[in-house]
Amino acid sequence: MAKASRSARVRSRLKHPVIDVDGHVVELTPVYVDYIAKVGGHEMAERYLNSPLVKSSYQQSLLGTTIDERRDGGSAMTSWWFNPTKNSLDRVTSAVPRLLYERLDELGFDMTILYPSEGLYAMTIADAEVRQAVCRAYNTFAAETFDGYADRILSVAVVPMHTPEEAVAELEYAVNTLGHKLAVFPCHVSRPVPRFDREHPDVAGAVTRMDMLALDSEYDYDPVWQACLDLGIAPGFHGGSQGVGLRRSISNFVFNHIGNAAASNEAMAKALVLGGVTRRFPGLRCSFLEGGANWAYGLYSDLIGHWEKRNVNALENLDPSNIDPDALMRLVEEYASDGVRAKADAIRAYFSRELPRPDTYDDFTRIAVEDPAEFCDLFARPFFFGCEADDPMNAHAANTQVNPFDARIQIVFGSDIGHWDVPDMNEVLAEAYEPVERGVMSEDAFEDFMFRNAVRLYAGANPDFFRGTIVEGAAQTLLEGQPEG
Repeated sequence: MAKASRSARVRSRLKHPVIDVDGHVVELTPVYVDYIAKVGGHEMAERYLNSPLVKSSYQQSLLGTTIDERRDGGSAMTSWWFNPTKNSLDRVTSAVPRLLYERLDELGFDMTILYPSEGLYAMTIADAEVRQAVCRAYNTFAAETFDGYADRILSVAVVPMHTPEEAVAELEYAVNTLGHKLAVFPCHVSRPVPRFDREHPDVAGAVTRMDMLALDSEYDYDPVWQACLDLGIAPGFHGGSQGVGLRRSISNFVFNHIGNAAASNEAMAKALVLGGVTRRFPGLRCSFLEGGANWAYGLYSDLIGHWEKRNVNALENLDPSNIDPDALMRLVEEYASDGVRAKADAIRAYFSRELPRPDTYDDFTRIAVEDPAEFCDLFARPFFFGCEADDPMNAHAANTQVNPFDARIQIVFGSDIGHWDVPDMNEVLAEAYEPVERGVMSEDAFEDFMFRNAVRLYAGANPDFFRGTIVEGAAQTLLEGQPEG
C-alpha cells in the first residue's frame, strides 16, 4: 500500500470537511477549441485562436519579441510557463476529472471547485461575437466534462459583463440549461474613451478606461446582481491587473504579477460597497479569488476611516466657503514672519476667492451610512476572500481585536491546483495547516478557513447548494446550529 501523503494525514486528523473553493481545470486546448467550433463553427474557432488576447497569452507571441520591441510597443510582459510540467501526474490531474476525483482523498480535499484557466480569458475578449460564442462554449465544455462528478467536483461558468443583458443571458443559460451552480465574473471591463476616439479616430481604442461595473458605469448592472440572487449564485470575482497602471514591466512577469489579483479584487470590492450594491442587495454573497485577504483588512479599515473624515457632515470641516479670511489674516499678522506679512494682500485674495464645487460631494450617498458599524454589513459579512495555502497572512483573519467593530474577515481556502504556484498537489493542504502546527492559527480558525466560511458563502446564496455532495450532512448541521458570521 502506498504511503499516505502529508496532506492526507492532515485530513485524517481533522474533525471537519475540507472544501477547496478555488482549484483550476487546465483545459486541454484542442478539446476546448472543438467546443468553440461546435458552438460557433470552425471560423469562430479560428477567430478565437487568432484574437490578440489569446495570441499574446496562450500562444505566447510575446516570447518571440525582444525587450526593445516590447519597449517600442509598450507591451507588458505577460505570464509564461504558467502550468506545472515536470509532474505529469498533476498536469493530467488538472485536466481530466476522473483522475482528480480518484486523487481527492490523497490531496485531503472532500470537495473542490474548479475555476477555468484558459476559459477565464473568454470573458475579456473585445469582439462581442467571439466573446459570447467562446463563453457559451466554455460553459458547455465545463458542464459536460465534469458531469457525473458533482458530489465532489464542481465547475464554474464564465459570465461576460460587457453589458448587463449579455451577462444575464449567459448566466441564465448556464444555470437553467447547463446546470451550473457557480459563476465567475470579471472585475472590470475595458471601455473606450469617447472623446479620445472622437478626436483621434486613426488610433481609436488605443486609450481605454477600466469600468468597475458597480460604480460609474454607463450601464446599470443591478439586473445582474438580482439575477444572481434569483438563481442562487454567489458571484466569484477572479480577475487581474497585469498590464494595467504600474504593472507594465516590459521584461519582468513577477513584477507584473505580484499583487495583481489583490488590486483587481480591491477595486471591485470598493465599487460594490461605494456603488451601493451591498446596500441594495443585502442577500448577495461575493467571493474574491487568488488575492488573499491582506488587502481586505486594509480596505475595510480604510472605508471606515474615510467615512469618518469625509462623510457629508464631516466635510463641513473641509468646505473652503467656511474659512474666515479676517480671522486667518489676524493670525498671519500676529505670528507670521515679515516676509509672509509682506504678502498679506495676496494671501487674503487667495483665501477669499470663490472655488468651483463638485456636482456631488457626498461620496457615500449611495449607501447612506449613519453609523460606521454599518460597514460590517456592507463589507465584512457579504464578502469572502480566497486565500492560498502558502499565504502567511491567513493567520490574521481571526484576529478580531484588530479589525474595527470586531469584524471577522471571512477567508476561504483556494488551493490553486493546476497552476504554476502548486508544484505538488499533495502538499497543498499540509502547507495550509502549518500555521496551526506553529501555533499562530487556532484549530477553530482553521475550520472556518477550510469549511465553515465556504458553507456560509455558498449556502448563503443557495440553501440547496451542497445537496447531493459528500459534505451535505456536515453543511446542514452547521447551518442548523450556527448563525451566519
